[in-house]
Amino acid sequence: MPVQPRRAYESDAATETVRLSGVGFGYAATHRALRDVNLTLPAGSFHFLTGASGAGKSTLLKLLTLAERPTAGTLHLFGEDATAAPRRALPAFRRRMGVVFQDFRLLDHLSAFENVALPLRLTGRKRIDYADDVAEMLDWVGLGDRMTDRPPSLSGGEKQRLAIARAVVTKPDLLLADEPTGGVDAKMGERLLKLFQSLNRLGATVLIASHDEALAERSGATVLRLDGGRLSGGTA
Repeated sequence: MPVQPRRAYESDAATETVRLSGVGFGYAATHRALRDVNLTLPAGSFHFLTGASGAGKSTLLKLLTLAERPTAGTLHLFGEDATAAPRRALPAFRRRMGVVFQDFRLLDHLSAFENVALPLRLTGRKRIDYADDVAEMLDWVGLGDRMTDRPPSLSGGEKQRLAIARAVVTKPDLLLADEPTGGVDAKMGERLLKLFQSLNRLGATVLIASHDEALAERSGATVLRLDGGRLSGGTA
């Protein structure tokens, strides 16, 4: 697996990757997707986020990726207040994240190799510097023989694995994944869990939203639960 030892945090001040204080999200007082959420993810921690469909898991991940902003409370990322950060500041936050979306968000005109390599290219790295890492990551998720194929020719499970490879190839400080094992079989689900655990052992903070409570229990991670927009199991 092409994840090498690294320091995820250069500053001793960055002891918390995420802190939500009294966070709410919704457009009407009578219908809020999230209510008074208090959550701390210490640097290097591993959490699963569980809950029924509609409980607010995807909404919480959207707040953490800054795709949405809280309508109440405050959100800190990497020790900085991101609650109302200007648009120009968002790329700096996002460069420290790896995100696995439920709808994959792959680029159909690029090959599997090019999709995984894209975040590395955007940082200015040259192909000669990242080609081996990308190839090894594709092997790790079982797509070593599909490197030149484009997303439309891949199955749903293969697209899921490709999206995961793209999210972790940068060795992010914060990995957020929305149902990352939903489209794969149990054996591959366990393999992907080991990938997330390896990244976590090297310093990354990991938060996985999943319906698979059995997988969450086997992971040994802290399990958080959303119910009706309220969170239990987190540290405030």
